[in-house]
Amino acid sequence: MSAVLLYPIPAADLLPAELPLYGCPVPAGFPSPADDHQEPGLDLTRHLFRNPASTFLARVVGDSMTGAGIYPGDLIAVDRAQPARDGSIVVAVLDGEQTLKRLRQQPGRTWLEAENDRYAPLELHTGARLEVWGVVTHVIHALEGRPAAVSLREWRQTK
Repeated sequence: MSAVLLYPIPAADLLPAELPLYGCPVPAGFPSPADDHQEPGLDLTRHLFRNPASTFLARVVGDSMTGAGIYPGDLIAVDRAQPARDGSIVVAVLDGEQTLKRLRQQPGRTWLEAENDRYAPLELHTGARLEVWGVVTHVIHALEGRPAAVSLREWRQTK
């Protein structure tokens, strides 16, 4: 099962305004001689978040979304302004419990689906209370070692 730890701070306050952006492409295939072209900085907030004022970050707990490339400890960006559609990965509250799942909708049926065969779909039956907090737009995870930051407090201490 997956859950999320929410940070009630808009993403715009969490990220540095700009990072260097190199103008040369980085081939994932055959290596090429490195160019030293550097373009103006890239504002990650503007690049990653279509609606920064309505976006929040959350930390993932649990393994129900590993099939979607979302792992325990990852940070996710959640856009509250983006409409949830069939197939969207959403942060939702189902009957008072937070969860991270793929929203599935067909005429007359709605359910939340894990991306891990160990977890059955959660179908919403009559009387179920579902609140979608937002649509996951990005996943941030480290390729090596530990998550980018263990906690928001730790992240702030490294600044």
